[in-house]
Amino acid sequence: MAPVTEDQVETVRALVAGIPAGRVSTYGDIAEAAGLSSPRIVGWVMRTDSSDLPWHRVVPASGRPAPHLAAEQLARLRAEGVLAADGRVPLRTYRHEF
Repeated sequence: MAPVTEDQVETVRALVAGIPAGRVSTYGDIAEAAGLSSPRIVGWVMRTDSSDLPWHRVVPASGRPAPHLAAEQLARLRAEGVLAADGRVPLRTYRHEF
């Protein structure tokens, strides 16, 4: 992965912060909106600098949260009205457009 700049980190943070309650976005959606070359950059930012963000509103393109986060992420989303079907968030219903 290429070095990530502070501007890229702040752009990702701003986009994640802007996802409204009851909506989700994918790592790829955020990467595209930020002009980044890869969703992995978004994943890196989320792993290293997202404790104060609504991290639970960011899901993989499959709509299925990572196994180690699934229970908490789906519970947080459910509290916001996002209902998963068989552990997967239906993106057609809940996807936030940038």
